[in-house]
Amino acid sequence: MELENQTHISEFILLGLSEEAELQALLFGLFLSMYLVTFTGNLLIILAIIMDSHLHTPMYFFLSNLSFADICFTSSTIPKMLLNFQMQTKVITYQDCITQVHFFILFAAVDDFLLTVMAYDRFVAICHPLHYKVIMNPKFCGLLLLGSWFLSLLDSLLNALMILHLSFCTELRIPHFFCELTQVVQLACSDTFLNDLVMYVTTGLLGVAPLTGILFSYTKIVSSIVRISSAGGRYKAFSTCGSHLSVVSLFYGTSIGVYLSSAASQNSKASAIASVMFSVVTPMLNPFIYCLRNKDMKQAIRKHFN
Repeated sequence: MELENQTHISEFILLGLSEEAELQALLFGLFLSMYLVTFTGNLLIILAIIMDSHLHTPMYFFLSNLSFADICFTSSTIPKMLLNFQMQTKVITYQDCITQVHFFILFAAVDDFLLTVMAYDRFVAICHPLHYKVIMNPKFCGLLLLGSWFLSLLDSLLNALMILHLSFCTELRIPHFFCELTQVVQLACSDTFLNDLVMYVTTGLLGVAPLTGILFSYTKIVSSIVRISSAGGRYKAFSTCGSHLSVVSLFYGTSIGVYLSSAASQNSKASAIASVMFSVVTPMLNPFIYCLRNKDMKQAIRKHFN
């Protein structure tokens, strides 16, 4: 098959979730609704935290940034999908595809790091309550946030720039609803060893390491909670991290589902559906989890928006 240099490629074709014409209007309405719910829910959390002085604590500082990252995460894929539905096209330009890969990885990694930082915040609050304000001071919280964005940016730039060195064949159809990194790399005709190596290393370092940190934090948290003598004290301690634990379970549960569906099956539709759960459903459910399970958030939203 004749090779074609990447500089001559102008566009990719996104096959989406379904090629059936009668389902396009239904999918457009479904994803538009989910996007609006995600945007509105996370924006309410950000505004409530900004407007309520009682929520000006490290935990809610990181939560507001998580909500911002969730808005951006969903916005990296859904608006382009909705536009394609409206324009009745499946085309995405080469430049837009690389940009989408970059921002999708960036905000997914930011989510991952912020969840780890929030687990550490809960660890300090429950296991070292007397030193909490000293340890989680504004400067340290700022450094944790800056470090999360910096490492995420390095990861996304590295993976996106590696694509620029690939050559592609004439088959440029991506069996997905957005430019997913592994799907793009699989279309290359040139050697993808370095791309695969970078993907595996970054996934290991920036995926497994944060999860290990979260598991370590919660191991210490559970150990501290079981030593509390009163049932009321144990409930109060656990309730402060219940929402975060639910979001962590949802995030890693769906991300592992994406990995397993890609590794264990050649069915691209199954992989695309798993990606919907990870990149669309999870950011949409996060505001509901924090609002329903967190008394302070419920009171702040009622106070400022009722």
